[in-house]
Amino acid sequence: MKAGSIATVVIAAALCTISFTVRAQDAPVPAVEISGFADVYYSKNVAHPVTGKNQLRNFDIAENQFTLSLVEIVLQKKSGPIGFRMDLDYGTTNDLVQPGVSSTLSMVQQAYLTAVIPLGSGLTVDAGKFATHMGQEVIESKDNWNYSRSFLFAWAIPYYHTGVRLSYPLAENLNATAHILNGWNSGAENNDYMTLGLTLNWAVTGSTGIILNAIDGFENLTGIETGKRTVVDLVVTHKFSDAFSVSLNADYGQAKTNMGLALWKGAAFYAKVAVGDKSALAVRGEIFDDPQGYATGLGVSGLNLKEFTATYEYAATSALLVRGEVRHDISSDPVFDEKAPSAEKNQTTLLLGAVVLF
Repeated sequence: MKAGSIATVVIAAALCTISFTVRAQDAPVPAVEISGFADVYYSKNVAHPVTGKNQLRNFDIAENQFTLSLVEIVLQKKSGPIGFRMDLDYGTTNDLVQPGVSSTLSMVQQAYLTAVIPLGSGLTVDAGKFATHMGQEVIESKDNWNYSRSFLFAWAIPYYHTGVRLSYPLAENLNATAHILNGWNSGAENNDYMTLGLTLNWAVTGSTGIILNAIDGFENLTGIETGKRTVVDLVVTHKFSDAFSVSLNADYGQAKTNMGLALWKGAAFYAKVAVGDKSALAVRGEIFDDPQGYATGLGVSGLNLKEFTATYEYAATSALLVRGEVRHDISSDPVFDEKAPSAEKNQTTLLLGAVVLF
């Protein structure tokens, strides 16, 4: 049976169970929660690139100007047993996450229904559009340790999916989620097969967690893929104390193309330490290999990227988060712009960002 047929059966069964659950229970209706934020930044590229852009970045692209990165409004009704979530986005970040989308979906980052089905320890079903399960970092800068995103986040994994995910606790400290998806960064299926994903979330101890993610399916995102696109993603975190935490994110991806097997892989190490009640310092060191230049789309053979980022964070109030950041990128090939009509192997940027929460 094809994955698409499996998905149809799963969805039908889930909807039937949800209908039964709603009729059988007379629980009070939870209120809809509304929250959000506005995120702005100013970035300065030391090389003064002629393009006015920071190369190989995804969200902090604009150089030497103030930029409205993202305004997000979240409407959420927690499952009891039925709930939903909708994230409405506006800004340059959303334009990069959903390029070319001109329908009403262009402002919807996430919109999904949630149901908790009373099977065993409780099966949670989400159906709709949601952010990817892959990676250490997320689209919202406020929820990351650094302001800028890693090469892994920008080039190794997708941003979002449309489909169904089913989450079930296998043990007290182990949760599994199966993902049945239309594909990468798309609301519609473009072939006869669904993309499948898996998440295993293991709370090893109260201070150590391991998350293993995978995604596999026929995508043909570049027009030359002839087989499956597969990515395996690992996130390990450890909290030494309330003030000091570290994390490791590693990715391996491949895609079968008409020119052979394209590969990409990398790892990023993170550390964050609180400095007093309102401040924190975070650093990230990363290496990303793109041997065929396929993941980045540069087509540069033997491409290797490295970066080091240091971020200072100050929570001025409960509603205002300010960050200052310095980042240095290094490439094996001259892929970064400078003011003269040539390219360099290095790129250094300074950034000041502010997020207002409401």
